[in-house]
Amino acid sequence: MIKKVLIANRGEIAVRIIRACREMGIQTVAVCSEADRNALHSMLADQTICIGPAQSSESYLNIGRIISATITSGADAIHPGFGFLSEDSKFARICERCNITFIGPNSDMIAASGNKAQAKKTMMDAGVPTIPGSAEAVVSVKDGLRLAEVARYPVMIKASLGGGGKGMRVARNKETFEQAFLTAQTEAHNAFGDDSMYIEHYVEHPKHIEVQLLADKYGNVIHLGERDCSIQRNHQKLVEETPCESLSPELRESICSAAVNACKAVGYENAGTVEFLLEPDGHFYFMEMNTRIQVEHPITEWVTGIDLIKQQIKIASGEKLAYTQEDVVINGHSIEVRINAEDPEHKFRPCPGKIESVYLPGGKGVRIDSAVYSGLEIPPYYDSMLAKLSVWAPTRDEAIKKAQTALGEVIITGIKNNVDYQYGIITNPDFVAGKTDIDFIDKLSRD
Repeated sequence: MIKKVLIANRGEIAVRIIRACREMGIQTVAVCSEADRNALHSMLADQTICIGPAQSSESYLNIGRIISATITSGADAIHPGFGFLSEDSKFARICERCNITFIGPNSDMIAASGNKAQAKKTMMDAGVPTIPGSAEAVVSVKDGLRLAEVARYPVMIKASLGGGGKGMRVARNKETFEQAFLTAQTEAHNAFGDDSMYIEHYVEHPKHIEVQLLADKYGNVIHLGERDCSIQRNHQKLVEETPCESLSPELRESICSAAVNACKAVGYENAGTVEFLLEPDGHFYFMEMNTRIQVEHPITEWVTGIDLIKQQIKIASGEKLAYTQEDVVINGHSIEVRINAEDPEHKFRPCPGKIESVYLPGGKGVRIDSAVYSGLEIPPYYDSMLAKLSVWAPTRDEAIKKAQTALGEVIITGIKNNVDYQYGIITNPDFVAGKTDIDFIDKLSRD
């Protein structure tokens, strides 16, 4: 079993990992930038090492400094959390070469899954439904136009590498394709250093469904149900829930089985998710595979009772899965709401600053994942997420009411935040009725 884990991350996910390790009797090492010396994760870990200036490139993205901190501290494993280096195959490969256990899939798997074009081809070969479009990446407008005709307009132009909504544009016809392609390509090059793109049919008004998976080193793969992540702004998730009320038992089985097949097709290990777009008529298509723990993992933990972080550590330690598919029972309904330091009234611009006071609710069926406290200075250099509020109840209606109640109790003063905006979402009649898709926020903005 792993004895000491360095957490190559910050914020609430770092705190979450520290807690899981502490419950398992594993020592923890936090790394922090100069801006995060007073961050909660820096204070909770058994050991803390400052690895550089505030800028991510000089600290949380600096592989050399993180590896050095790992060796210096005597940690035998690294947990990357999500974001930063969590899906960097180079980082995972260096860990392997330094005999440091990377808590996640191996470097080859990350590389294969992180390249969207390669991942799509693998899924096609495995018989997993994919969106009509290019099987290989393209770099020229001419080749892109040819593939767009095959895929059928409207088409989505996506960067082969990266994520977070960068390097993505929709072209609805041939006349608008070139400008959309060049804009997306430039953005991809600037963000990821790669200008290869792929073209696919743009599925309109779908739901965004992702399936949580666990896979060990011995070929055992299970799914832990699906999450509905359709409520998004600029491809960033705002509210997630499980299970998805729109799925019939037969469709749920089809989607989850496809995700397991996808996982087996690539020989996946550790925790991961396979994401799908679900059309209103029930057709679903593979979108991408995420080779890390997801921000929204708490809601899966709520309905299954399985601690995903602990499972990650056990799998990385070489243990077999303690669960079979028959052991996984989905119980009740769970909803997560992300609370961010941003100003919805001014185009959601980030709002760093000092938190004067904060009250986050608790009680039966309420969970808070956060690293904030009164007096904490929120730096301007990182993601704006302050907390994740998740709830559990026996039914969706009860879960919605519990989420509304809990969110209504949140108090954060000193900085702008999106609590009122999120409250508007979970009290919206269409959300309450389950009539949402990935266009929900755009429609809300127009109304």
